Amino acid sequence: MTKPVLQVAVGIVLDDSGKVLVGQRVKPDAYFQKWEFPGGKLEQGESVVDALKREFLEEVGIDISESREFMVWEHSYPDRDVKLFVRIIDAFIGKATSREGQALKWVSLEEIAEMDFLAGNQVIIERLIEHFKT
Repeated sequence: MTKPVLQVAVGIVLDDSGKVLVGQRVKPDAYFQKWEFPGGKLEQGESVVDALKREFLEEVGIDISESREFMVWEHSYPDRDVKLFVRIIDAFIGKATSREGQALKWVSLEEIAEMDFLAGNQVIIERLIEHFKT
């Protein structure tokens, strides 16, 4: 049986002190309570930028005004494959607020490496740490 391939827009938001916004999954599935970067699935015919803007407004109340491509990463889970379109969010309006019951945290890159993240996010974390280390 062929697994579904989900196309997902993922946003990396850093605050003025260099902390990254992360959320904890609340859907009671195999990935429950794993940490992830905010974002979500692309809808039919939707661009990555439009999906990211929509998902951030729905999930965390942030209106993205500027973002840039960071990386594209594919990961295979037992029940699905994902293609992650990761963007760095350079400018936004609003304050991050949980709109779907998920825990949200601003964490340092050091803290992020110690958190229980989705397996598909591990390479993103490694590249973020490499990209932003001074």
